[in-house]
Amino acid sequence: MRKAVSWQVGLRDTLVMAGSRQRQHLRRPVWIIVLVTFVSIFLITAYVYPPTSLAACYIFSSGGCSMFYRQPAFYSRELSDDETASQVVIKEILNTPIQSKNPKIAFMFLTPGTLPFEKLWDKFFQDHEDRFTVYVHASRQKPKHVSHYFVGRDIHSEKVVWGKISMVDAEKRLLAHALLDPHNQHFVLLSDSCVPLHNFDYVYNYLIFTNVSFIESFIDNGPRGNGRYSEHMMPEVEKTDFRRGSQWFSMKRQHAIIIMADSLYYTKFRLYCKPNMDGRNCYADEHYLPTFFHMIDPGGIANRSVTNVDWSEGKWHPKAYRAQDITYEFLKSITGIDVGLHVTSGSENKVITEPCLWNGVKRPCYLFARKFYPETLDRLLSLFSNYTTV
Repeated sequence: MRKAVSWQVGLRDTLVMAGSRQRQHLRRPVWIIVLVTFVSIFLITAYVYPPTSLAACYIFSSGGCSMFYRQPAFYSRELSDDETASQVVIKEILNTPIQSKNPKIAFMFLTPGTLPFEKLWDKFFQDHEDRFTVYVHASRQKPKHVSHYFVGRDIHSEKVVWGKISMVDAEKRLLAHALLDPHNQHFVLLSDSCVPLHNFDYVYNYLIFTNVSFIESFIDNGPRGNGRYSEHMMPEVEKTDFRRGSQWFSMKRQHAIIIMADSLYYTKFRLYCKPNMDGRNCYADEHYLPTFFHMIDPGGIANRSVTNVDWSEGKWHPKAYRAQDITYEFLKSITGIDVGLHVTSGSENKVITEPCLWNGVKRPCYLFARKFYPETLDRLLSLFSNYTTV
């Protein structure tokens, strides 16, 4: 009897141990199953409901947010040989990493002649000689320089006519000279009426460590937007891709190289975006780059400029500032703006607002501002150290 009981107890213990081993064996891969299930759900959700904000996409990508934007519209129709060649070159440039151990910013001044704010820029550049270069395109007369940072920095210039393709040609000429220096990694276009809003370190970090180029590009269905479009631009440039924006850009080296490489789209704007053409006043400097980059790399641009200007007066030219306008409070109000505006034209006259994001984080929109009269120089110099303090 004892042997029978002992045998039953032993059998029970054996079965319990076997069951325990079996449960442990089954338990071990559970974490793998849970992980695979979670990843699958995440990927399906991301595919069905892609992130809608820049902040979200920067969590998953340090290299920018291109994957969450509309990709370049190359194309449902059959491409011409020129379009195919252009697409190959653009994609190759975008996919080629460009690095420098000593990255610099190229400050490119587009001016009729002498720069009235050289003394202010001299103060801005002081003690940062190894982190910037200067280029001056003076279209009417040779500038007289007062800052040693500008001496010898004039490039060969041609006549520039407002509203004509010569304005774009001047921008390309500046880029070409700046690209000769392999250390130039970011390129800023500035006018003779531009002034800095922050100190050099702030501007340098803002531009060198950004994931995008600051090129304004927005839809305007009014007379100053799509009303300027010509069907002669088809098939390469369709009306749905036509965009408007400020000419005052700030861009990465890859984008500057792409502009140098482009002839196809540039030619369309040279031929068919002109003042007084077919009853339209089309200005290439307001449409070529906004449309071009919307088409070829929409996720690589911020859709805004880093140069502030005030269009609130509703005139052909923005508000210009006199000496009496320049106060500490006024300048700090501009440096603190963190919401960008796009104002459309015509009866629509819509104001489009969006937060200014820097690598997915809300930051002040503007690094520079225009249009300032030369008479404001002394007041700007006296206030510079105060209003540029972060």
